[in-house]
Amino acid sequence: MLTFITSPKPFRGHIGVIQRNAIQSWKRVHPDAEVILFGEEEGTEEAARELGVRYQPDVRRNALGTPYLASILDGARELTRNPLLCYINCDIILLSDFRAALEQAVAQQSNFLMAGQRWDTDITEPLDFSASNWQAELRRRALAADSQRAPRWIDYFVFSRDLYAQKTPPLVIGRAGFDNWMMWYARSVGVLVIDASPVVMAIHQNHNYAHHPEGEQGVYDGGEAQENFSHMQGGRYATLENATHRLTPGGLRPNYFHWVVLARRKASGGLSSAWFALLGLTRPLRHRVGIRARTVRKIQSANK
Repeated sequence: MLTFITSPKPFRGHIGVIQRNAIQSWKRVHPDAEVILFGEEEGTEEAARELGVRYQPDVRRNALGTPYLASILDGARELTRNPLLCYINCDIILLSDFRAALEQAVAQQSNFLMAGQRWDTDITEPLDFSASNWQAELRRRALAADSQRAPRWIDYFVFSRDLYAQKTPPLVIGRAGFDNWMMWYARSVGVLVIDASPVVMAIHQNHNYAHHPEGEQGVYDGGEAQENFSHMQGGRYATLENATHRLTPGGLRPNYFHWVVLARRKASGGLSSAWFALLGLTRPLRHRVGIRARTVRKIQSANK
């Protein structure tokens, strides 16, 4: 039915712990759920063997070694015959509400995209999935933290296997923008785009950004992020606010607000190219004067 695909960071320290937590939660979504780990990062092959999931070392990368999204999406399509794929970041824990939402989406249409917001939560230890209350405890911790990210932060995408086939530009994963392009593309080809945030609690396990030489600022404002944004000029950017439908406790509902968001984005679309170009030109200056990535993202969000 469903294949989870991801490209982990090296399995060491805290990152190794939370990645194992995430993968084990995906395996519990459905008895037939498949998981494929892409890339040759340290410990990936061993973790795949330990957790009983598939390992695919071959993935195309840019000059800095960051995987291309297209290589993962198209590679997964060749490796599995399951009708649904789920690209998911390897720090996201899923609960049983994910399966219930997915079953509702499948019942509506065979060609769709389902995504949702995440809940940031501090988790530092290996989780005991044999405990009967592991889901209830995680939900309690996430609600206590009360940190649901804004609609532009998207960490999982469930889609029909041919949706992105040979259509993805050279975007790299783990850098700003690739997720927003995925949302835009699904909207642009007219498939059902479902925001499952009201019914799915996707738990993001907080971590640092030591995997990038420039830390958090490099992930969201570095050269690779700017390269991602260069492929999104002309308005090729969307968030969960652009979903055509929302999955609510009462069922699937049209998201009439998305027309307002779409009109607003089109109205500012003429500024997008200039904005992304300005970000690139001013990056060295912004770094020198200490403007951090989150400040840039606030400005950027205001222009979307």
